[in-house]
Amino acid sequence: MTAALRLGVLRLADSAPAVLAEAEGLFAAEGVEVALQVEPSWANVADKLAWGMLDAAIMLPPLALAMAAGLRGRRTGLIVPMGISRGGNSVVVARDVPAGADLAPWLRSRAQPPRFAVVHGFSTHNLLLRHWLAAGGIDPDRAVEIVVVPPDRVVGELAAGRIAGFCAGAPWGEVAAEQGVGQVLLGTSSIRPGHPEKCLALAEGLLRSRPGEVAALLRALLRAQRLCADPALAPELAALLAARLALPQAAVRLALPGGGATECIGFAGADAITVGEALWFLAEMRRWGWLEDGADDAAFAARVYRPDVLAELAVG
Repeated sequence: MTAALRLGVLRLADSAPAVLAEAEGLFAAEGVEVALQVEPSWANVADKLAWGMLDAAIMLPPLALAMAAGLRGRRTGLIVPMGISRGGNSVVVARDVPAGADLAPWLRSRAQPPRFAVVHGFSTHNLLLRHWLAAGGIDPDRAVEIVVVPPDRVVGELAAGRIAGFCAGAPWGEVAAEQGVGQVLLGTSSIRPGHPEKCLALAEGLLRSRPGEVAALLRALLRAQRLCADPALAPELAALLAARLALPQAAVRLALPGGGATECIGFAGADAITVGEALWFLAEMRRWGWLEDGADDAAFAARVYRPDVLAELAVG
């Protein structure tokens, strides 16, 4: 008997397609058994993918690229056949940190660089936060100290005064605002409109060993993703995510389509990925010294980003 495909997720609102597919029996309807594994951090997800303890994960595109490039330990054969979500992150600062035009002078005036948390070193959050700071004339390697905190812990760290701000996915920005410990400055789509946020990353060997199950997994996630894009289903979806992932229901509802958060998660059309998007991530990673010069980024991106797999196995 074939073992279930092990699919890793974090306690985040944009894990919704995987959670909905499980709850509504969409995986079973497509003929694949999937075991959803809720992990505590992106480091856990990455380690388990690297050592064969997960078969796939809803994860950060830069992290998938970093793993495939061997930037965090062993080089891991991964492919990204589809996107899961776009946008949905927020930049949050403590209530006593000035916002707007006063933020940059405040950052420069500190005797010690204020700490800002991101959810992983190789994350969209880190790259977008750095991009935003640099565009405002702030050197993210000198004017601030960027630290890694798992997403479900950033609000607690902000409340305790151990960080001055964070960039994290939904619902944690809204939670910080609701609890009165933080103020949402902006959503990350205002930094890079429509940016890819989560993707599906697969162990490369699955395409050879279990192609039928990969196809079924993709079809189920596509069906679930389209349901998640419907604002009319958002209240029910928020309740499901609250129950399955122990998330605050009201904050999740705000972050889902039509919810009214500073920035809502985009699911509609998020399945479509391009090699060009991977190249943007790689260019930003090189900008901050994470990648050496001289690599053939186009060839590497085309090996990892595989929209053809989705087209051939699930759509075509």
